[in-house]
Amino acid sequence: MTDLETPVAPARPGPSWRRAAPALLGYAAVRALGLVVLAVWSAAGGKSAHQLLSARWDSLWYTRIAELGYGYEVRLPNGDVHSNLAFFPLLPWLERAVSAVSPLSYADAGLLVSAVASLAAAWGIFAVADHVHGPRAGICAVLLWAVLPVGVVQSMTYSESLFTALAAWSLYAVLTGRWLTAGLLASLAGLTRPVGAAVVAAVWVTAAASFVRERSAPTGDGASGWRRALAVLIAPLGAAGYVLWVGRRTGGGPLGYLDVQAGWRNGFDGGHAFARFVADRFTSFPSVLAGLALVAGVGLLGRLYVVCVRRRQPLPLLVYAGAVTVLALGASGYFGSKPRLLLPAFPLLLPLATALSRLRTSRSAWVLGCAAVASAAYGALWLNGSGPP
Repeated sequence: MTDLETPVAPARPGPSWRRAAPALLGYAAVRALGLVVLAVWSAAGGKSAHQLLSARWDSLWYTRIAELGYGYEVRLPNGDVHSNLAFFPLLPWLERAVSAVSPLSYADAGLLVSAVASLAAAWGIFAVADHVHGPRAGICAVLLWAVLPVGVVQSMTYSESLFTALAAWSLYAVLTGRWLTAGLLASLAGLTRPVGAAVVAAVWVTAAASFVRERSAPTGDGASGWRRALAVLIAPLGAAGYVLWVGRRTGGGPLGYLDVQAGWRNGFDGGHAFARFVADRFTSFPSVLAGLALVAGVGLLGRLYVVCVRRRQPLPLLVYAGAVTVLALGASGYFGSKPRLLLPAFPLLLPLATALSRLRTSRSAWVLGCAAVASAAYGALWLNGSGPP
């Protein structure tokens, strides 16, 4: 059986806390550094790091949903309608639940949810990388995810950390043949962000490949077959349920959610608008540098994905990473958000993680330490500036 023909039985010990501890401690240290730098930078500029993390941009929309529910919208002078129905419900549900059983405000509950979810995401990334490449690569993959330039989003009241946690553990469940767990987590991921479709696709494609393989070489494992079939049915329920509910609420039918996104001037056009946006950067000298950086970034993503394919990364990881990347780059609006939208595509980091894991520990620690400092500085500059729309 090749690596692409997943799932397989776990060949290594399960992802225990003790096994994952070095990765989680390193992750916590990187995030702590980022928060300290953000606090000092913000204070120097007369701003509140707490507000930047929990009460600006999308954070406000999630908190308002937790407090008041759905139905709020903003009508802009150009006629656009920004409705909070664009935001999937799992994060605000958790904010409301945590606030109900604690003295925390909805915003602070969101920060707590994100903090716990980011650790769960780091653990899930370690579990996947450890299963595929071993523990050293697992540690490096977690730290690379932590030191991404937009890694500060992992500590914000945004849904990226929660989604990545659900996606990573769903993928790990697929890799280890835990089909019902994979389907349930995929369904919860679909309640978190529209890109939950990538997790559903990973479950579906891998299940289909398994069914095809078993038809050509029957194993007689009927119990595994029905669990797989049930996972295929469960996986899309979260996203489908919310989208259908929005369509009924707005009167737009099954496509009502697309109308809500259109009000935000957001949608999917296969990358045409993004390509036009990049091309426009080359019309003047100051912006040409940004254009070159965008081209280089997209080229790097493509190169990493090709390497993943050539190294026969397991099928669910390839499907998931490919879908996340296509959905992020193919979105027709909010071009400044694309680095944030790519944050859950952690399987793309595995080639870099394996390369780092082969270095001497002192050398890999130096590389990751420098990246952590740069990421902390960029995150503080970013949030005190334009921030993540």
